[in-house]
Amino acid sequence: MGQVLVKDYQEYVTKQGDTYDALALDAYDDERMASHIIQANLQYMDTLIFDAGIKLRLPVLDNIERPATLPPWRR
Repeated sequence: MGQVLVKDYQEYVTKQGDTYDALALDAYDDERMASHIIQANLQYMDTLIFDAGIKLRLPVLDNIERPATLPPWRR
């Protein structure tokens, strides 16, 4: 993955059972981007499964590069 720039943040209120990888898949179509969400919410870095009602900052990312070697359903 190339360099990814954080342009801004948006607030997200968790639902019961949310996880970092599921949030990254919803937000960026790539669960591997979960590290960007964790980095923006270090106070919850040890949380694996969220309770409802926790306010998180979701980075608005720019320049998300997808390797050409990925299969079409992953691009």
